[in-house]
Amino acid sequence: MNKIIFFDTETTGNTHEDRLCQIAYKSDSAEFMGLYKPPIKIPPDASAVHHISNKMIADKPSFKDSLDYGTIKEIFENPNNTPVAHNAPFDIAILKNEDINIGQFICTLRVARALDTEDKIDSYRLQYLRYFLDIEVEATAHDALGDVLVLEQLFKRLKNKIKENEKEKTGIDTTEEKALEIMVEISSHPSIFKSLNFGKHKGKTIEEVLRTDRGWLEWLYNEKKKSDTIEEDWIYTLEHYLGE
Repeated sequence: MNKIIFFDTETTGNTHEDRLCQIAYKSDSAEFMGLYKPPIKIPPDASAVHHISNKMIADKPSFKDSLDYGTIKEIFENPNNTPVAHNAPFDIAILKNEDINIGQFICTLRVARALDTEDKIDSYRLQYLRYFLDIEVEATAHDALGDVLVLEQLFKRLKNKIKENEKEKTGIDTTEEKALEIMVEISSHPSIFKSLNFGKHKGKTIEEVLRTDRGWLEWLYNEKKKSDTIEEDWIYTLEHYLGE
């Protein structure tokens, strides 16, 4: 069984061009968190989320120039390790900007969304799920290591839910390895959203909007395609419904 590496990054923003300023990971009993000076300034809106200022990283090395870089690259590119993150495609893209290429991974956001078959959860943000699921953990929100500690507990909750679901279907106890395989498979492709939580059709299902206002979905699709932010799940969803 591959070793699980829980990780989180804090960055200068959420576009394809943004860069890493903090990374934390946890595996078994080992924990690590490092702070680095990115090649671009941290804007105020990013600092407002993670509370890392340009002053705090002024005397830090860049991530690539740090003593940590080689070890982190080796850990995350090791095919015997499976990195786990919430909204993993974003963190993976950020690490790719640092020449770290991740293969197999688990995205707890995609797994949580897939398990919510009745669309009962209003948001899949990590901290929302922390409180929605009553996950008790001592962790500071939006601090990379704090988010990793929440992530670890969310991962365990989701894995156990998958085991329960599989036993209901087959009547047989599911192995740890099989549960992880299911999580990897769910994570390997974008999610399909069922409803809208923004815009003039907020609260409606996408199928309903497709019947009544297809043009608005086509407009949304074009906007997502043009966006600088990472919109893989929305693009995949809209292509699914629009038959693109």
